[in-house]
Amino acid sequence: MPGPGRPVLCPGGIDFRVGEFAVLADGRRILLHAERGFGLSAGVDPWQFQTLESLEADVRATVLPDDAEDTGEDHPWEWLSELLRAQGIEAAPEELRILPYAVEFSDRVRARVPAGT
Repeated sequence: MPGPGRPVLCPGGIDFRVGEFAVLADGRRILLHAERGFGLSAGVDPWQFQTLESLEADVRATVLPDDAEDTGEDHPWEWLSELLRAQGIEAAPEELRILPYAVEFSDRVRARVPAGT
Protein backbone atom coordinates (compact mmCIF):
# COMPACT_ATOMS: atom_id res chain seq x y z
CA MET A 1 0.00 0.00 0.00
CA PRO A 2 1.46 3.31 -0.89
CA GLY A 3 0.86 6.56 0.80
CA PRO A 4 2.49 9.90 1.23
CA GLY A 5 4.73 9.95 4.22
CA ARG A 6 5.51 13.12 6.04
CA PRO A 7 5.29 16.05 3.66
CA VAL A 8 8.31 18.32 3.44
CA LEU A 9 7.18 21.93 3.44
CA CYS A 10 8.92 24.44 1.18
CA PRO A 11 7.92 27.98 0.20
CA GLY A 12 4.96 27.72 -2.18
CA GLY A 13 5.25 23.94 -2.46
CA ILE A 14 4.98 20.55 -0.82
CA ASP A 15 7.20 17.54 -1.37
CA PHE A 16 5.82 14.09 -0.57
CA ARG A 17 7.68 10.86 0.01
CA VAL A 18 5.83 7.74 -1.11
CA GLY A 19 6.45 4.29 0.31
CA GLU A 20 4.81 1.01 -0.60
CA PHE A 21 3.94 -1.55 2.05
CA ALA A 22 2.64 -5.07 2.08
CA VAL A 23 0.21 -5.93 4.86
CA LEU A 24 0.61 -9.58 5.80
CA ALA A 25 -2.15 -11.89 7.01
CA ASP A 26 -0.86 -11.54 10.59
CA GLY A 27 -1.17 -7.72 10.39
CA ARG A 28 2.52 -6.95 9.98
CA ARG A 29 3.35 -4.11 7.58
CA ILE A 30 6.44 -4.75 5.48
CA LEU A 31 8.05 -1.72 3.86
CA LEU A 32 8.90 -2.61 0.27
CA HIS A 33 10.47 0.69 -0.76
CA ALA A 34 10.32 4.40 0.03
CA GLU A 35 12.53 6.08 -2.55
CA ARG A 36 9.80 7.71 -4.63
CA GLY A 37 7.94 10.94 -4.20
CA PHE A 38 6.40 13.94 -5.88
CA GLY A 39 6.09 17.67 -5.39
CA LEU A 40 3.25 20.15 -5.71
CA SER A 41 3.18 23.91 -5.86
CA ALA A 42 0.30 26.35 -6.04
CA GLY A 43 1.07 29.86 -4.89
CA VAL A 44 1.21 30.87 -1.25
CA ASP A 45 -0.73 27.92 0.21
CA PRO A 46 -0.49 24.80 -1.94
CA TRP A 47 -2.73 22.92 0.51
CA GLN A 48 -5.80 25.02 -0.29
CA PHE A 49 -6.40 23.24 -3.61
CA GLN A 50 -5.62 19.70 -2.48
CA THR A 51 -8.13 16.94 -1.86
CA LEU A 52 -7.46 13.39 -0.73
CA GLU A 53 -8.76 12.30 -4.13
CA SER A 54 -6.27 14.49 -6.02
CA LEU A 55 -3.42 13.41 -3.76
CA GLU A 56 -4.35 9.75 -4.28
CA ALA A 57 -4.18 10.27 -8.05
CA ASP A 58 -0.71 11.78 -7.64
CA VAL A 59 0.44 8.88 -5.45
CA ARG A 60 -0.83 6.31 -7.95
CA ALA A 61 0.90 8.17 -10.80
CA THR A 62 4.11 8.12 -8.76
CA VAL A 63 4.08 4.34 -8.29
CA LEU A 64 2.81 3.60 -11.81
CA PRO A 65 5.40 1.59 -13.78
CA ASP A 66 7.30 3.51 -16.45
CA ASP A 67 6.05 1.07 -19.11
CA ALA A 68 2.40 1.07 -17.95
CA GLU A 69 1.11 2.27 -21.32
CA ASP A 70 2.83 -0.63 -23.06
CA THR A 71 2.06 -3.37 -20.54
CA GLY A 72 -1.34 -2.24 -19.27
CA GLU A 73 -0.13 -2.96 -15.71
CA ASP A 74 -1.05 -0.45 -13.04
CA HIS A 75 1.69 -1.65 -10.66
CA PRO A 76 5.12 -3.24 -11.11
CA TRP A 77 3.97 -6.59 -9.69
CA GLU A 78 7.14 -8.51 -10.60
CA TRP A 79 9.36 -5.94 -8.88
CA LEU A 80 7.11 -5.82 -5.79
CA SER A 81 7.24 -9.62 -5.65
CA GLU A 82 11.04 -9.48 -5.79
CA LEU A 83 11.13 -6.92 -2.96
CA LEU A 84 9.01 -9.23 -0.82
CA ARG A 85 11.18 -12.22 -1.70
CA ALA A 86 14.27 -10.26 -0.59
CA GLN A 87 12.62 -10.06 2.84
CA GLY A 88 11.88 -13.78 2.95
CA ILE A 89 8.23 -13.57 1.88
CA GLU A 90 7.11 -15.57 -1.13
CA ALA A 91 4.34 -13.97 -3.17
CA ALA A 92 4.06 -14.42 -6.93
CA PRO A 93 3.15 -11.37 -9.05
CA GLU A 94 -0.13 -13.10 -9.94
CA GLU A 95 -0.99 -13.39 -6.24
CA LEU A 96 -0.23 -9.73 -5.61
CA ARG A 97 -2.29 -8.62 -8.59
CA ILE A 98 -5.54 -9.93 -7.04
CA LEU A 99 -4.99 -8.42 -3.56
CA PRO A 100 -6.54 -5.11 -2.50
CA TYR A 101 -4.35 -2.10 -3.22
CA ALA A 102 -5.10 1.02 -1.20
CA VAL A 103 -3.54 4.43 -0.70
CA GLU A 104 -3.15 5.48 2.92
CA PHE A 105 -2.37 9.00 4.12
CA SER A 106 -0.51 9.97 7.25
CA ASP A 107 -2.41 11.79 9.99
CA ARG A 108 -0.32 14.87 9.20
CA VAL A 109 -1.48 14.89 5.57
CA ARG A 110 -5.12 14.29 6.58
CA ALA A 111 -4.92 17.20 9.01
CA ARG A 112 -3.68 19.58 6.29
CA VAL A 113 -6.24 18.75 3.59
CA PRO A 114 -9.23 21.13 3.81
CA ALA A 115 -12.29 19.68 5.56
CA GLY A 116 -14.86 17.92 3.41
CA THR A 117 -12.37 16.57 0.86
